[in-house]
Amino acid sequence: MFNRSPRAVLALVLALPLVLTGCGGDEGGELAADAPLPTAVPAGAEIVFGDQNEQDQVLMRASGELGRMKAKVKYANFLGGPSILEAFRGDAIDLAVVADTPPIQAQAAGVDVPIIAARQERPFDYHLAIAPGANIRTLRDLKGKKIAYGEGTGRQPYILRALKKAGLTKKDVTLVPLKAADFPDAIRNRQVDAAPLNEPHYTRYITEYRSRGGTGLPESETAGLATGLWYLYARREALRDPAKAAAIAEYVRHWVRAQAWVNKNPDAWIDAYVVKNQKLSPADGQAMIRSQGTFTFPKLDQALIARQQRTIDLLFEAGDLPKRLQAKEAIDTRFDPVIQEAAASAGAGRTPDAGGGS
Repeated sequence: MFNRSPRAVLALVLALPLVLTGCGGDEGGELAADAPLPTAVPAGAEIVFGDQNEQDQVLMRASGELGRMKAKVKYANFLGGPSILEAFRGDAIDLAVVADTPPIQAQAAGVDVPIIAARQERPFDYHLAIAPGANIRTLRDLKGKKIAYGEGTGRQPYILRALKKAGLTKKDVTLVPLKAADFPDAIRNRQVDAAPLNEPHYTRYITEYRSRGGTGLPESETAGLATGLWYLYARREALRDPAKAAAIAEYVRHWVRAQAWVNKNPDAWIDAYVVKNQKLSPADGQAMIRSQGTFTFPKLDQALIARQQRTIDLLFEAGDLPKRLQAKEAIDTRFDPVIQEAAASAGAGRTPDAGGGS
């Protein structure tokens, strides 16, 4: 599915058997939003996961965690929060992995998909790629330039923070609205002068275009522009279904363990995903690992809520949200004990606030 458009992928997912959206609901009744999560995964429980760049499905298989699950998991591949939001609206997926902004976009759109787990990377999960000949060496050099802008994605607050750090406003640049899937081609084809890219797209761009003058701003310039936060979030209707809720909790448990596996087995992860799936070199994979750092799993607590609120406030003050939202309304803290158990058993850390981008 990697090369298919988000709409094509959505159509495929919508064609999945209708049993995927109803599994378990008739057996256990509706689960209240504050009810304890069910712990037993019933036979036949199935969920659909909205993946990005096929990363999670490769991760779960390579780590062995998918094979340890009782629930059946189907994967649909997307690129960017807006296409995943469209799938949530169509009841086509049950949970997904995204950066920190798509849950805000969903909340603003009235789509109930609460955050159920968080992963902290080094706060350089995006890099500012520079087109050949753009003559951009500092953030101040963005003045008068064309910048790729992806509303509803983690790229959106990244650019807003970049402008703020440089003492610029949206009026000082030309923001080019693009879908996340179009960012890599836009910078390659010089449609824009700068574009925030995440991995593996940034490494692929630098590898292919370094000889032609393609560059990226150094971390000394981009420090503080990203939070390094990635979230699992889930469709509220799926969480009301006892069978699906149990399967989602099971997925969270094995997802945390799989991320911890990457921390301990970076070479195996590079081979499985970077080399075999993304067709990049082992050296590119090492660059990605250095960029991401060691994965940790912030608590679903007030510290995380405060960090998310700062991103909400940034978007609101830039005029990109219709009203100031409350982050606490979009985080389901019931999953924190699940994360705690998985992190402890896998030897993974839990950082309440790793800083960056807020």
